[in-house]
Amino acid sequence: MASSAARGALNHELSKLFNQLWDVDENRMKPGKDYRISLQGRAGYVPAGSKEARDSARCPLFQYVDEEKLKSKKTFATFISLLDNYEMSTGVAEVVTPEEVAEINRFLDAILETKVMKMAHEFLVKKNFSKSNLKDFKSQLYNIWFQLYSREPGKGNDSCGFEHVFVGESKRGQEIMGLHNWIQFYLQEKRNNIDYKGYVARQHKSRPDEDDQVLNLQFSWKDMVKPVGGSFIGVSPEFEFAIYTIVFLMSQEKTTKEVVRVEEYELQIVVNRHGRYIGTAYPVLLSSNNPDLY
Repeated sequence: MASSAARGALNHELSKLFNQLWDVDENRMKPGKDYRISLQGRAGYVPAGSKEARDSARCPLFQYVDEEKLKSKKTFATFISLLDNYEMSTGVAEVVTPEEVAEINRFLDAILETKVMKMAHEFLVKKNFSKSNLKDFKSQLYNIWFQLYSREPGKGNDSCGFEHVFVGESKRGQEIMGLHNWIQFYLQEKRNNIDYKGYVARQHKSRPDEDDQVLNLQFSWKDMVKPVGGSFIGVSPEFEFAIYTIVFLMSQEKTTKEVVRVEEYELQIVVNRHGRYIGTAYPVLLSSNNPDLY
C-alpha cells in the first residue's frame, strides 16, 4: 500500500471491506435514537499548542446517549472499563496491574465474538497478515494495541496505541494527543473535563449534519485545546479496532493514509506506526483543509 502526504487514490478493496464491516456492525448506535448530538457553531482557527479557543458551542456536543446500551452491550462495557487505566501525561511510566490485564483480555474476547472482528480476521488471514488460530490473532491484537512503549526516550514505557487513540494523552501537559473516540469524548464531557468548541467544516460542505457519523471536532480537555480531531460517532469499539488494525497490518510505512469511501463519507484512514505498534489512528473527512491531527 502506498503512503503519502497527498490525498491519494481511492482504495476500492478497503472501501468494499469497510462497508461490509459497517453493515455487520450490530452494536453501532443509531443517531437520533440511541444518541443525539448538537453541532452548534463552526470552530475558529487555533494554532497548535494554544491554550485558548473561541467557544462556538454553548452546550455539550452530546445531548443524550442511551447509557443502558453502553452497559448492556458487552464490547462497550468492557471497552469503558479500560478507559481509567492510564496516566494522562507522557513521560510518566505506565503500570499495568493484573486486574488491568484481565480487563484487556475480557475486552479482546468480547470483540472477537462479533461479526465485525470475525470478518476482519478472515480478511487478514486470506492476506497472510494474521494467523487463523484465534488465540494467535488475540495475541497479535494485544501486542499492537496494548504493548507499552516510550514516547519520550529515557522516561520509561509511558504509552500504547490504545491509550493514545481511544483514551487520549497529553504531551507534558501542554498539548492533547490522540483522543479520537466518541465514547471517551462523551464520558469526559459528562464529567466536565471536555468543553466542545464547535465543528470543523469540510470545504465543500459548510455544515455537517447531526446524523453524520464521522466528524472533525475542536475541543478543550483539562485546559488544553485540540484544534481539530477526527472521530467516528456512534460506531462500536470493534469497528474502529478492525479498520485501524487492517490498515496497520497491511503497511510497513511510518504513516499510512488510505482513502476509502464508507457509506456517504470519503475518508482518509490515517495510521501512524510506532515501531511494531500503533502510534495513532483516526479518520479524516476529505475535501477539508485540515492539518494532520496527531
